[in-house]
Amino acid sequence: MNWSLNEFQWLDWTVLAVGVICIVWVVYRAIKKDKEKMKGADSQDYLFGKGEPWYVIGAAIFAANIGSEHLVGLAGTGAKDGVGMAHWEMQGWMILILGWLFVPFYQLLNNKMGKIITMPDFLKFRYTQRTGSWLSIITLIAYVLTKVSVTAFTGGIFFEYLLGLPFWYGAIGLIVITAVFTVFGGMKGVMTLSAIQTPILIIGSFLVLFLGLSMLGDGSITKGWSEMMAVCNQAHDGFGTTHMFHTNPSDPMYPQFPGYVVFLGASIIGFWYWCTDQHIVQRVLGQTKGEDNSVVMKRARRGTICAGYFKLLPVFMFLIPGMVAYALSLKTGSGIEMDITNTHDTDGAFAMMVKNILPAGVKGIVTIGFICALVASLAAFFNSCATLFTEDFYKPMKKGMSEAHYVLVGRIATVVVVLLGLAWMPIMMGMGNLYSYLQDIQSLIAPAMVAVFTLGIFSKKITPKAGEWGLIGGFLIGMLRLVTNVLTESGKATMTGGFWENTAWFWQTNWLVFECWLLVFIVILMVVVSCFTPAPSKEQVEAITFTGNYRQQIKDSWSIGDVIATLGVIVLCGCFYAYFW
Repeated sequence: MNWSLNEFQWLDWTVLAVGVICIVWVVYRAIKKDKEKMKGADSQDYLFGKGEPWYVIGAAIFAANIGSEHLVGLAGTGAKDGVGMAHWEMQGWMILILGWLFVPFYQLLNNKMGKIITMPDFLKFRYTQRTGSWLSIITLIAYVLTKVSVTAFTGGIFFEYLLGLPFWYGAIGLIVITAVFTVFGGMKGVMTLSAIQTPILIIGSFLVLFLGLSMLGDGSITKGWSEMMAVCNQAHDGFGTTHMFHTNPSDPMYPQFPGYVVFLGASIIGFWYWCTDQHIVQRVLGQTKGEDNSVVMKRARRGTICAGYFKLLPVFMFLIPGMVAYALSLKTGSGIEMDITNTHDTDGAFAMMVKNILPAGVKGIVTIGFICALVASLAAFFNSCATLFTEDFYKPMKKGMSEAHYVLVGRIATVVVVLLGLAWMPIMMGMGNLYSYLQDIQSLIAPAMVAVFTLGIFSKKITPKAGEWGLIGGFLIGMLRLVTNVLTESGKATMTGGFWENTAWFWQTNWLVFECWLLVFIVILMVVVSCFTPAPSKEQVEAITFTGNYRQQIKDSWSIGDVIATLGVIVLCGCFYAYFW
């Protein structure tokens, strides 16, 4: 048998089949055991955990972040644009802001509200009921634009380049498999798959990186790195793709990543995702009843510090292998063929690396990990869609119905979201590289979230109506910009006519510059609205006020070791920026 054949062999198919059977058995056992264990358990214990150790919190944050977009999109942007998109991944320092700044506020609110809060809970309490409901609406729309469509697209690309399946067969097949899994597996099945996928993804991805560099360097990893840097330095008309800041207007990447504004734009998205998104924040809110606040904050903060170190890995797991794939595509006999002007090709970079780099048998193992990641990612979104629609919209309108009825309604809502996601896919496929598209969409949603959460926590003068106006107004402006992006192919095409020519500043402005100005506009809007609307209640203001006793608990929750470990994350991020400046 040829162990290095660039195709799936009988051994790979055998490993894949046996692996799937074993995973089904493991998930079944985990669900069965969990049902016995959860009898009589508190629902908050089930959803948020119960005082997990800091290293488990760190690993959970990392696993929650690694999604299908990394398997395809991040490697694809590495092949096409090098480290240009690394700003969105080299954000271990941003997770520290969650631990050091936001955890104390969330913990304070937990204590004063008498329960573990969710992000919609916070908006309903700090602003208005309508504000929290709109957050749920925005989340459902975001799932259509960035979760269901992106994950299905990822599955289609991955299976097409790795297994040779037609694109739509892979995309729709992934949805069908996930639907069956969600019905029988539930959230415990998702958590079990996540535990299986994480070590396989990390080990498999680094195998792809090192074996790819070895092939590029004719057996030498260091020589392969030098060769990759040399090849990528000559890409894009000689301007190169090995630096994170593109300040020369003649650089082909300057229109997409103009100068240093890219860091600010990435930070706005990162701030929203790492500090205010329920998907991440939920990982640090777990606590054991009766524990001292300082103990809870210490554990949560150390978990975020741990996650900060983990967050250094994805660039090396996915983005740089994409750069290696591009370099190998120029090397005779590598088996990798790629046209970097074709985003479909670049998005298949990682799958091509798995197919052509890994030896027989290992391909099957790594493919299992990737399938687990795709199914777990999509299944989690299915569950969230059903929960959001049923709990926030349907139950308040139709009270007193049976649980079976609510479950059916949730599943119907999920089907609708999936169909909308599939309908959006052809439009999404014409809007550039997958990872670039994803960040572009998030840049239209993040400013409203950042403004509303930050001003709501740190200002006592921002009124409830100001939060409502800021969230709804900012989101609607972002969606209007999205419509113009579709019409103009993200600003590449021009629209003629008096109205369109007079509004070119809106639809033609670079996406990162637009994001920054949108944030400024929303902040100003909220301040102005606060001048003309009723002030927040005494209860709302007291919920974000630190007492002397609570400040002391915050001070008692950290040590010099925490500070040193925090500085370690910042230094490592700084070293990456210095190397790829």
